[in-house]
Amino acid sequence: MPWTFLFVSLLGAALAWNTYHPRGGRYSAAPSFFLGWLTAELALHHIFWQALATVAFVYGGALSAWPGKLGLVLALGSWVALGLHYLRGFEARGVIERALDEALPGGYVERIAPKLRAELPEDIEWGPILRPFPIREPSVECTRNIVFARAAAQDLKLDVYRPRDGRGPGGADRCPVFFYIHGGGWVIGTKDTQGLPIVNHLASQGWFCVNVNYRLSPGATFPDHLVDLKRALHWVRTEGPAWGADPNFVAVAGGSAGGHLASLMALTQNDAEYQPGFEDTDTSVQAAVPIYGVYDFVEPGKTWGHDDLGPFLEKHVLKTTRDEDPKAFEKASPLHRIGPDAPPFFVVHGASDTLVPAPEAREFVRAFRERAMAPIAYAEIPGAQHAFELFPSVRSQITRSGIELFLAWAWSEHRTGSAV
Repeated sequence: MPWTFLFVSLLGAALAWNTYHPRGGRYSAAPSFFLGWLTAELALHHIFWQALATVAFVYGGALSAWPGKLGLVLALGSWVALGLHYLRGFEARGVIERALDEALPGGYVERIAPKLRAELPEDIEWGPILRPFPIREPSVECTRNIVFARAAAQDLKLDVYRPRDGRGPGGADRCPVFFYIHGGGWVIGTKDTQGLPIVNHLASQGWFCVNVNYRLSPGATFPDHLVDLKRALHWVRTEGPAWGADPNFVAVAGGSAGGHLASLMALTQNDAEYQPGFEDTDTSVQAAVPIYGVYDFVEPGKTWGHDDLGPFLEKHVLKTTRDEDPKAFEKASPLHRIGPDAPPFFVVHGASDTLVPAPEAREFVRAFRERAMAPIAYAEIPGAQHAFELFPSVRSQITRSGIELFLAWAWSEHRTGSAV
């Protein structure tokens, strides 16, 4: 029993160590992400179950020999380390405030409609933190699996989340649209498991939220993914008003591959190449929030320390090589699609992301500031791994509140006709 307890304690210590020192190498990035993601955002739950296990070990005689006593010291140290790392989630508030203050016009908070500003959340909700699943809001009505198009003999579906009382933020008659795109490396993922904390929350605050599925590779070849998403936007613009949506304001967001596609949605507005059969539809968006996105296909992995992404894109996503068709990779790269008419962006990335390292986002933000007229805010969240916002943790909730503040500003600017 003492040796078993020591072994279990060593595992707990290794998990805690990984949250502070994630590994981003070719072979270590994925396991470091997965273990760090689950440990960091669910740290309170890890401490709880490890404490229960420790009580059981102690009751079973684990402290009868020195390995067990060493195991107890390691366990206690791991809990302190996890707790301190979890508290780092509060650092996100200062980072986000600085990002918005630096990017948006002076006095931007006062430019938000007064009723809307009064409704913006400030407090942490501890209930969802302690009981992270299921993710739902009683004030939200969810309609699932609405078929918005058909492509390659496949029904394309989206979910609608909207306030039950039908009122928009600040009591508006119609609800602005929040359009969320799931990630999964362009080959996996679904609307059923991603984006749920933010779409449920925003819908409870009066937003009309759509969570969209699209065709996945290797069956789909880029730009099929983007075309499908623009078809979903066509549905929002034509059918959304009957559901209470304001089709004149659409904010697009997504995580990882969804962040890549959300950026392209914002940077290829009304591009007929990606609107076959619905060329006349307005596919403009008024704001974009890519979260831990991928921005460069021309030099994939330039800031990653390895080039595993390049062969993957060539084989599974674009199905051509950079030598054969360099233009295809350029057109698929948000970094190379930035123009002066881009809408306002709020780029969010985890400082500890091992799957898509933060320098990828920094380079996109730098280029955007050089080429675009609209503001771009960049928040690099301390201690955050890839996919950190999929759990309703302290870090996730503070980040969500920052995104909501940015969207409230963008929508208020749109309603008053102010230039952004």
